[in-house]
Amino acid sequence: MSKIFLVLISFVALLSTLSLPAHAIETAAKQAFLIDMDTHTVLLEKNSDELMHPSSMSKLMTTYILFARMKEGRIKPTDKFPVSEKAWRTQGSKTFVHVGDEIAVEDLIHGIIIQSGNDACIVVAEGISGSEEAFAAEMNRVAKEIGLTKSNFVNSTGWPDDNHLTTARDLATLAERIITDFPDYYHYYSIPDYTYNKIKQQNRNRLLASNIGVDGLKTGHTEVAGFGITLSAIQAERRLILVLNGLESDNQRVEEGDKLLRWGFREFTNKKIADAGVKIDDADVFFGIQKTVPLLSEKNINVTLPAGSDKNISVKVKYTGPIPAPIAKGAHVADLVVSVPGMKAVSYPLIAGEEVVKLSGISHFMAKFKYSLTGSY
Repeated sequence: MSKIFLVLISFVALLSTLSLPAHAIETAAKQAFLIDMDTHTVLLEKNSDELMHPSSMSKLMTTYILFARMKEGRIKPTDKFPVSEKAWRTQGSKTFVHVGDEIAVEDLIHGIIIQSGNDACIVVAEGISGSEEAFAAEMNRVAKEIGLTKSNFVNSTGWPDDNHLTTARDLATLAERIITDFPDYYHYYSIPDYTYNKIKQQNRNRLLASNIGVDGLKTGHTEVAGFGITLSAIQAERRLILVLNGLESDNQRVEEGDKLLRWGFREFTNKKIADAGVKIDDADVFFGIQKTVPLLSEKNINVTLPAGSDKNISVKVKYTGPIPAPIAKGAHVADLVVSVPGMKAVSYPLIAGEEVVKLSGISHFMAKFKYSLTGSY
């Protein structure tokens, strides 16, 4: 009869650094979401799945689609898109393009990210899809593909519309996809200023000038939404993503972003639990030419833990076994379960480190006979 096996793994060096969960922190934002990108541990959430107006943070989706075309080689930075009258007439923040001009894609990227140009967004939308309406349909299609579960885009700019909505969690997902999918283009989000048509504009993300490792991504502001920002910061190879919305001023946006990122880096730390490809344990095998199979993880397993630690972490291997042969190398046969008091347990898949062939012939017969007599194999 199969049984669920739980094997406690000893990580003496790591256990000495673990602690009870840190105290929560308050934020003035109406919506907030803070996550460790490496471990996908949520450090803070407030109305994170509540539908909200994203304002110019919508432009992250516009640049995502543009970067996807560039990565595929379908669009080059030197390609030029024409400026329509609609783009020229659009209100709000501007790159100050002129109707009839043809503008290089790289200039448009700067215009969208640094200057938050609504006109630049429409030039890109029309250049890619022919119209902003068709581009919005593309935004929604791609949003579903990359895991944005509640977002609906009506335009490329974030211009207020009752149906143009997203969530803080979705924006964090979008930020992570930009960082991981387009590492060659991510640097655009950290450029401090840009000059187009002899008009110099500063990046609206003032936290780029802070000393906490901020290197992106995008601000947003409309009357209906308040002030918002999608941030990412890196310290000692640890990256946090923070989304805030519904704040009362740009100064409050800066203060809250700075406070919450500092808190996230200070109050939590990341620890490695297992190395990719290194045996973690052995699992018992049923009717195989080997009686055990090594278990390992395909990826490094890191966990985010409260700082100021003690030994309250639990790391266990869990599987239903003995595992019947044959077993293919690389098959998911077990899980590593990591839990800390006050935090939700997280499971990581473990795979078979080698193939196990099923017993055959007289060996299989003898093993079954022994099992029928003794209950062992």
